[in-house]
Parts: sequence; C-alpha cells; structure tokens
Amino acid sequence: MAARDNKCQRCHASICCNYFTQALDTPRSKADFELLLWQISHQHAEIYKDSDGWFLLINSTCLHLQQDGTCGIYTQRPQICRDYSNDYCEFDAPATDGFDLYFKNYASLLDYCRQRFKTWGR
Repeated sequence: MAARDNKCQRCHASICCNYFTQALDTPRSKADFELLLWQISHQHAEIYKDSDGWFLLINSTCLHLQQDGTCGIYTQRPQICRDYSNDYCEFDAPATDGFDLYFKNYASLLDYCRQRFKTWGR
C-alpha cells in the first residue's frame, strides 16, 4: 500500500481526480450515434473507445480535491475511490495512448458518423 500511496503523492496534477468515465452500450445504429452526439454536445464531455468498450468521459474536477492535490475526504472517500488501483495510471502514460477511437468534440464525432454511415444527413 505504501508504494501506491507514494505514486499518488508524486502525481502533483491529481490527474485521475479531474475527470470521470461512464461505460456506454456499444453504439451500432444511427440512433445510438445520435445519442452520443447529444452527449458530446455538452461542455466538458468527450467519448472514447478502448479495449474495454465505449465510454463517456466528463472532464470535471472532484469537489473534494484540495489545492495541494490531496483528497479532502480521504478517510470517508467513496468505495469506488478506495477500489481504484494505480498500478498503471496516467502518471505512467496518458490514457489516450490506449484509445482506439477518441472524440474530443461534436465535430470529430460527426465526422466519424458521416464516414461510418454513408447516408448520414441525407
């Protein structure tokens, strides 16, 4: 546990506390991609696909993150935070290195939709 704590202590950007992801059903139809376009139309929203599937990524700093990068509720933090493993994390390499597809905004996803569905917008 000490090595894990030390790794977090060396990560001054607190990268993992500045976003969260939500698993998405694999989009297959135009209607599925319309939903993704709606989701990515919101501020701080991105979408990616990696070996584990499709995810909505929300760039939003945890309210409990202190200015020094520590957790303000560490002893009472949610179970998902307790379960988080930093054996391999963004301190080691950017998460984007493992993305198969990455959509930072509406325009990039719309371009993908137009390529995937030749009749998109007709």
